[in-house]
Parts: sequence; C-alpha cells; structure tokens
Amino acid sequence: MNIGKRCAAEFLGTFWLVFGGCGSAVLAAVVANKMAHDGGNTFVNLGIGLVGVSFAFGLTVLTMAYAIGHISGCHLNPAVSVGLWIAKRFPFADLVPYVISQVAGGFIGALVLYFIASGKTGFEIGGFACNGFGEHSPGGYNIVSAFLAEVVLTFFFLMIILGATDKRAPAGFAPIAIGLGLTLIHLIGIPVTNLSVNPARSTGPALITALFGGSTTAISQVWLFWAAPIIGAFLAGVVYPQISDEK
Repeated sequence: MNIGKRCAAEFLGTFWLVFGGCGSAVLAAVVANKMAHDGGNTFVNLGIGLVGVSFAFGLTVLTMAYAIGHISGCHLNPAVSVGLWIAKRFPFADLVPYVISQVAGGFIGALVLYFIASGKTGFEIGGFACNGFGEHSPGGYNIVSAFLAEVVLTFFFLMIILGATDKRAPAGFAPIAIGLGLTLIHLIGIPVTNLSVNPARSTGPALITALFGGSTTAISQVWLFWAAPIIGAFLAGVVYPQISDEK
C-alpha cells in the first residue's frame, strides 16, 4: 500500500478518534433534562459521564483498527508511531508523513465537532475536552502528577499494542485488547489530565479553543501532551522487544 493511501487512512482514523472520543465528552458527558412533572424546575443528568467517555475513546480505536488496520496499521497517534518505530515495527521514512496526517485528522475532527456543538443555543466552548494540568486538570493534579501519569499510561498502552500485535499473539483479537486497554487508561487518567496519551488528540481541541474560544491555555500546556506520551512510547518500544525475545 502506497504512503498516500496509508496517510489518508491515518487522517480518517484520527478524525474518528477525536470526533468520537472528544465528541462524547463535549456533546454527551453531561446532558441535563427538565422533568415535566415538576414544572420543568428539576434537572436530571442523562449524560454518559467518565465511564461513557472512556468507552467512547476505546470504541473509536477498536472500530478503526478493524476498518483500517490492514491499510495503515491504525496508529492514530504520533506516540504510537514513535513506539512502533523504536520497536522496529515501523520504518522511520514513514514517521513524519504519519504524524502530519494524524495531527491534521485530529484538528479537522475537532473543527467539525466545534461546528456541530456551537449550533446549540447557549453553547459555550469551555474546555472543549482539552487536556491540562494544575487548575486545568479535572481533579486539580499538578504538573508532576500529570507528566508521570501520561508517561506511565502511554507506556502501558504501547505495551498492550506491541503485545497484542505480536505475530505470536492470537490472531484477530488485537483491536479488542487495544480498544479495551485505551478504555481502562481513560478510566484511570481522565481525572488527572482529561487523558491524552496521544499528541494529535491533544493538539486538535487545543487549537480550536485558541481559534474560537480566545483561550491559549490549552496550547500553552500542549507541550506536556507531546513530550510525556512520546517518552512513554519510546520506553515501551525499548522494553517490549527485550522481554518478549521478539526477533
């Protein structure tokens, strides 16, 4: 498969990850409904919450892995591409085109999500599912906690990917393991950083808040959500071949 078609698949896959995952947070995480029997004064939360958002991110990867895994490998994430390159599963020559396609897909996914979300009366962009630390962490975690969480969670995400796609692993089940792995990682990490483990996922919403919300906070913090995932992926790319005796 030529590089153009593979990059197109990565663009579409990363679009789906950001649109689906961040869309679940922006559009469905908290949905209030007035109860008619109380004169419309009582609000009931019908949102999907942290668990629902976590599953949404996992499902985007699971579905795309089956849809485009045979085309591009379904990385959808610059850190994944780096980790696979370090593990000698992916050629360096394809690294930059993949990363550009992933970041572009993430940005366009966030842009389409913004245009949909802003069509509702009273819409406020708010955090727009951006990642953050300090006062922009959902749980108020500091920069050290955020950095460590992103490194560790990305490391284990790559370990899951490398193990599930090992030629010795049961065939056909890798997307399920990877999708559920990402779900678990979100369940752990959303309170800390809103969870990234993916620089493309972080960059798209951060750019949208800067362009349409007038806030540069997410952009000013996005460096952490490039550095920490790439470090975690790099470490996994070194460790997995050592413990697996992969040839």
